[in-house]
Amino acid sequence: MRHWIALLAALLPLQVLALSGEEVMKKSQAAFLYAGKDFKARVLMKLINKDGQERLRELAMLRRNSGEAGGEQKFFMYFFQPADVKDMTFMTFKYPAKDDDRWLFVPALNMVKRIAAQDKRSSFVGSDFTYEDVSGRDLGDDSHVIEREDKVGARDCYVVKSTPKAGDADFGHKLTWVDKANFLPLKEEQYDRRGARYKLFTADEVADVKGFPTVTRRTMKNLQSGHRSEVTYVKSDYDLGIDDSLFTERFLRQPPRKWID
Repeated sequence: MRHWIALLAALLPLQVLALSGEEVMKKSQAAFLYAGKDFKARVLMKLINKDGQERLRELAMLRRNSGEAGGEQKFFMYFFQPADVKDMTFMTFKYPAKDDDRWLFVPALNMVKRIAAQDKRSSFVGSDFTYEDVSGRDLGDDSHVIEREDKVGARDCYVVKSTPKAGDADFGHKLTWVDKANFLPLKEEQYDRRGARYKLFTADEVADVKGFPTVTRRTMKNLQSGHRSEVTYVKSDYDLGIDDSLFTERFLRQPPRKWID
């Protein structure tokens, strides 16, 4: 049977076997955002203005998948520094095909704040990443077409153009360079509605962590302001058995030290 399947594949036209833009982005989402059953990292985030002045944020991040790639996920983040965000926590419940739920605990006010769905494209704690960049944009919100093939360094990539289906997005379209071998997004250019390039994402370092190709260093740059955010995962690990009960308001106020230290 395998012989006949291989023979049939060899006889099929190349375009029949080729992946569609949507299929490439689904594989990319699975590799970039859903690897493993759960994930933990210590994260260093540098906020750098156009003059080179830096601000540092340090946080712990937990992520748990509720099912298969593309399904529900839960994220938890705890901030260690600087002083103005110390002990602040952030939690996201990500859903397919509907708005995510997001909460922010502000210790200075002893208040849990619900982040409105329309704020998903707002800056995440002053960085060039948005809330949506952190947890991922719903693939169904955009149409995806392979524009061409290209290289990022020595890596062969698909270049996928994603265009919002509705007019409520703050970008006109984006181009994503997806590694053909591991399907990680190595570069992404975001364009405004006038067609001007205004944000650039780059995967600056990729490492193997427990057999999962992982972007351990990444940058998001605002090309109009010159400001950029550099994020490094100092420690990354998968499949640790993170329990679903950690993702509650109780732990927003009292973070689980076992998981964030």
